[in-house]
Amino acid sequence: MIRIGILGYGYWGPNLVRNFADVPGIELAVVADLRDERLSLIHRRYPGVRLTTDVRSVLRDSTIDAVAIATPVSTHYPLAMEALAAGKHVLVEKPMTTSTAESLRLIEEAARRRRVLMVDHTFVYTGAVRKIRDLIHGGSVGDVYYYDSTRVNLGLFQHDVDVIWDLAVHDVAIMDYILPECPAEVSATGIGHVSGASENLAYVTAFYGSSLIAHLNVNWLSPVKVRRTLIGGSRQMIVYDDIETSEKVKVYDKGVDVKNGDESRRNLLVSYRSGDMYAPRIDGTEALRAVAQHFGDCIRGGTAPVTDGLCGLRVVSVLEAATRSMKGQGRVEKVETWGMEAPPPPPPGVRPACLAATA
Repeated sequence: MIRIGILGYGYWGPNLVRNFADVPGIELAVVADLRDERLSLIHRRYPGVRLTTDVRSVLRDSTIDAVAIATPVSTHYPLAMEALAAGKHVLVEKPMTTSTAESLRLIEEAARRRRVLMVDHTFVYTGAVRKIRDLIHGGSVGDVYYYDSTRVNLGLFQHDVDVIWDLAVHDVAIMDYILPECPAEVSATGIGHVSGASENLAYVTAFYGSSLIAHLNVNWLSPVKVRRTLIGGSRQMIVYDDIETSEKVKVYDKGVDVKNGDESRRNLLVSYRSGDMYAPRIDGTEALRAVAQHFGDCIRGGTAPVTDGLCGLRVVSVLEAATRSMKGQGRVEKVETWGMEAPPPPPPGVRPACLAATA
C-alpha cells in the first residue's frame, strides 16, 4: 500500500484528495494546508485522514511514501526538492517549476534518489487528448500543419504567475504529448489590465523546425469560457472542444490538395476536399483519476510517467521563452529545451522523438 500526503488544499487540492482517496493500492494518509478553515472541510468526509498545518511534518514522516504538491507555483521547487531529499515520490502540479534550472535540479535529484517525479499535466490524461494523439501518430491526420487554441475565461487571477504560465501551460503540455516534434522558437505578446497584477491576456506563437506552427490565445478577462482547439493536417482536420459534454473531438475529412505545374505559379492547382465528419468514441474516465492511478503504477513498477520530469522541463522551457519574448514585445526567442550540453537519456518506450532534441 502506497501512503500519500497531499500538500495544499486550495483550488486543486480537493480534486486530488477526492481521487487519491478512491484509487486502489493508495492510502490517503495526510492532508496539509496552512489554513485551519480549509482543513475543517475534509474531516467530515474523510475522518480517517490526518490533518495538519505543518507541511514539513509530512515531509519528515518516514511512513509517507509519496506526496502530491498543489501549492502556489513559487513553492513547487522547494517543496518537491525537500520531498525528494526525504526519499519520497513526488507528483507536482503544473507548471513543475518557475525555471528550467529548477526543473533540471529536480530531475537530477529524482534520478539520484531513484524516485518517481511526475507532473500533473491533467489534460494529457483525458480520453480526448489521448484519442487525438492516436489519430496523429497513427497517420490518419497526415502531416500536421497547425495547432490553434483559444483558452479564455473570466478569472481566476493568479498572484504568482501570469496568464501564460496559468493557461497556456495546458496547451504546451498537450502539444508536447500529441505533436511529433518540439517547438524551436517562440514569440509572445501580452498585456495586463489590472493594477498590480501580471499579464492577463497573451498571444503565443510557437515555430517548429518543419512547416508546423502553433498559436495560443489565453485570457483571464473573457466574458465567456472557451476551450477550443483546431488542428489541421494534410489528410484530416480535428476540432477539440473541451466544454462539449459528448462530442469533444470531431474529425473532418477536409483539406486541400495542391499540385504544382511544370512551368510557373500560374499552373499551381489547388483543389478543396470536403468529406465526412465523425466524432470518435473516447474514454470517459476522469483525467485526474487516471493521473492518480498512473502515479501509483509508476511507483510500484519503477517506470517513468508519461508526464515525467523531462516533460515538465520541456514545458517550462517553452514558457520561459514565451515570457522572455513577451517582455521583449514579441521578439522571437529560442526554446532552450535542456539548458545543458547533452540531454538526459530518454526513458525507453515512454516518449516520442521529441526527447532526442538538444538545445
